Amino acid sequence: MTDAGTPTGPVTRASVTRIGAATALTALCVYIMLYLAARDLEPAGFSVFGVFWGAFGLVTGATSGLLQEATREVRSTRHTAFVPGPRIHPLHVAALVGIVAAVVITATAPMWSSHVFAESQWLSVVLLAVGLAGFCMHATLLGMLAGVDGWTQYGSLMVTDAAIRLAVSAASFVVGWGLAGYLWATVAGAVAWLIMLIVSPVTRTTARQLTPGTMWTFLRGAAHSIAAAGAGAILVVGFAVLLKATSGDLGTTGGVVILAVTLTRAPLLVPLTAMQGNLIAYFVDQRTHRLRALVAPAVVVLSIGMLGVLAAGVFGPWLLRAGFGADYVASRALLAWLTAAAITIALLTLTGAATVAAALHRAYSLGWVSATVASTGLLLLPLTLETRTVVALLCGPLVGMAVHLAALSRPAASVTNH
Repeated sequence: MTDAGTPTGPVTRASVTRIGAATALTALCVYIMLYLAARDLEPAGFSVFGVFWGAFGLVTGATSGLLQEATREVRSTRHTAFVPGPRIHPLHVAALVGIVAAVVITATAPMWSSHVFAESQWLSVVLLAVGLAGFCMHATLLGMLAGVDGWTQYGSLMVTDAAIRLAVSAASFVVGWGLAGYLWATVAGAVAWLIMLIVSPVTRTTARQLTPGTMWTFLRGAAHSIAAAGAGAILVVGFAVLLKATSGDLGTTGGVVILAVTLTRAPLLVPLTAMQGNLIAYFVDQRTHRLRALVAPAVVVLSIGMLGVLAAGVFGPWLLRAGFGADYVASRALLAWLTAAAITIALLTLTGAATVAAALHRAYSLGWVSATVASTGLLLLPLTLETRTVVALLCGPLVGMAVHLAALSRPAASVTNH
């Protein structure tokens, strides 16, 4: 591995270790932020914050489509000969996408904001729009760094984002800013990419990288990735929004369920989300062995996940009460099943990374959209909130995995998915 911004070889154990360390720091910051919000706002208030957190995670999760396409485009140049023709600047495309997205959110807000945000409605809309524009740049820069093996800078950008969020959360907790403080904290990391460009010469060099093709060819591939990432974001970080849309007033029970979902999935999904660049780079390098390349990371996910199920069932209820207060009560079975559901979403994330690395854009987006549609339908079942949540998160991703694996099992020469 090198930090010089040039490709040097396949994804290495050292790169995974560096991103793993950055992920651990990022996860710690997120856990502390959620802890402060839960202690400061109580369950009912936390459910309001949780919906905004989910909404922001949903829209910024869609920007990971830019990360994926930037990684694939930059990484693929090492496997193909130079082809004369137009070149584009991925960050310029990201800026255009961010501006358009922010305008769309602001212009359409009167039609949906009152149904999503129970308090601080217009502050939430403005923060959502501005934060999304910043994260388009953030995600694209992450993808470019992954494409050139700039793993030190990749991890630094992740940690800078999380540290800024935590700093604003801590300030809000100390001064008693209330809900508004945590809304600001949620989006504060959107400036991290700019800070990295200012302080890191390697990041500036990487940011100037050009990729083959036109803006429209990049956007065509990115559009499928963004659609898939948006659908995935509903399940991974925007689930609170989906839960509210299908359940109405969430109340205290909703606050407990949202926190339980967030905590049980974080040990698996935070690292996997952070390592999207590593995974796509790895699968691009292993493009001739698509299904075989899935085995090792899938075994790791299953092993860690099953340990998590056991830990959640044995220690989960006590840890929830001890960490967040007596109002947060959840059963052993609920926490264990939610952790099992996190395994299926983690495996869907793996198959998705392999699919987009193979440039199977349509199959990639169809898999995630199918999983989200299936989960949404399952949330409409006449069951308790807790049971519906488990069934939706456990079973919906299986549909998406089937789509991805079917596409990956087809001979490479027979697939034209651009």
